[in-house]
Amino acid sequence: MSGTTEVKQKPRTAKDIIGPDKDPHLDEDNPFEAMMARFDHAAELLDLDPGIYRVLRMPEKQMIVAVPIQLDNAEVEVFTGYRVVHNTARGPGKGGIRFDMRVTLDEVKALAAWMTWKCAVVNIPFGGAKGGVICDPANLSISELERITRRYTAALLDVLGPESDIPAPDVNTNERVMAWIMDTYSMHQGHPVTAVVTGKPIEMGGSLGRREATGRGCMIATREALKYLGLPLRGTKAAVQGFGNVGSIAAALLEREGLTVVAASDISGAIYNPNGIYVEDAIAWVREHRYLAGYPGAEEVPAEQVITMDVDVLLPAAVENAITRKNAKDVRAKVICEGANGPTTPGADRVLEEKGVFVIPDILANAGGVTVSYFEWVQDRMGYFWEETMINERLEGVITRSFLDVMSVAERHSVNMRIAAYMLAIERVAAVHRLRGLYA
Repeated sequence: MSGTTEVKQKPRTAKDIIGPDKDPHLDEDNPFEAMMARFDHAAELLDLDPGIYRVLRMPEKQMIVAVPIQLDNAEVEVFTGYRVVHNTARGPGKGGIRFDMRVTLDEVKALAAWMTWKCAVVNIPFGGAKGGVICDPANLSISELERITRRYTAALLDVLGPESDIPAPDVNTNERVMAWIMDTYSMHQGHPVTAVVTGKPIEMGGSLGRREATGRGCMIATREALKYLGLPLRGTKAAVQGFGNVGSIAAALLEREGLTVVAASDISGAIYNPNGIYVEDAIAWVREHRYLAGYPGAEEVPAEQVITMDVDVLLPAAVENAITRKNAKDVRAKVICEGANGPTTPGADRVLEEKGVFVIPDILANAGGVTVSYFEWVQDRMGYFWEETMINERLEGVITRSFLDVMSVAERHSVNMRIAAYMLAIERVAAVHRLRGLYA
């Protein structure tokens, strides 16, 4: 057979690249690998073109920046900051900035990709981005936090912008931090640029309804799931893991819809009342005492019990990897609404599916925040601001329509809601890549 040249056939689909032996549960505690396990599964089911698969798997930009500041005691400290832009095919990057000692590049990459899929699921014209600075805000003064924020922003001036990359609040950041970012960016531009960030104070071009948006989206998605499953709203029992902005607002809105919130937890522990917790009263307690611990209207129980509580609805709204292969088998809820990003590991997904638990995935369940961030961006660019009733009505329309879109894909392909959401999102992003082609 001399002189014969063997020609290897190129792979035709993503499945050919991934390979049949890829274990989707490897490294499930790594947030980026956990996200990519779901991505790979959805890509296989879509028979995604291998070229587009490679493009979507790789973040467009990954930045590591030094953030040197002078502390209040005159010492100089250098912090590490990250910003990852995952994909901008459908529009500028969009994603929060977190200040936390646990920030890693893998975490930021995963969260940026989740933002790409989240924006595509609710069909808003943004791509995905995320950022963070490794620091402990609890041990920093307000002036030190301002210096970190401004120096971090200055390091990313070539990346940030209303047409390129738009930050928002995240873990340990808030309206005030967004105000510092907007001011720093605007000073370098020589004029106010309100649309460079969302989640700003109302006085600076922020949107009404933004603070409640993520929790409201969780409530709407939960309501639609109960309706789909034929379960009543009134009397349905719910437990909320994480009683911060998302969890507490979702709990209050679910209570108004007729659900009974019997358990809630935060970093201080958990509270339980089989007859129901008066959520607004618990929120007022936290406002005054900072934590749920000591709340007189319920008994204190171990925080980990909230995940396995005998309830109809479980809303994990705290941290990643709250539900794992270890505790998924003990989950008794019929519906899980993921208020946090990545609260369920890929290993737990399989267990929950076998148990028949209906999971509303994070990229759908908590997309209310980015949806109203989009509304804020639009209002800033128009210079015309909407009434809160209009914002809430439009948010309801987006989340309800998106739930039905994902449900349609799930039924058509006989997959769970998470894989259906990824399939819907990936196909929407892939469709734009096909239309735009590759710049060469």
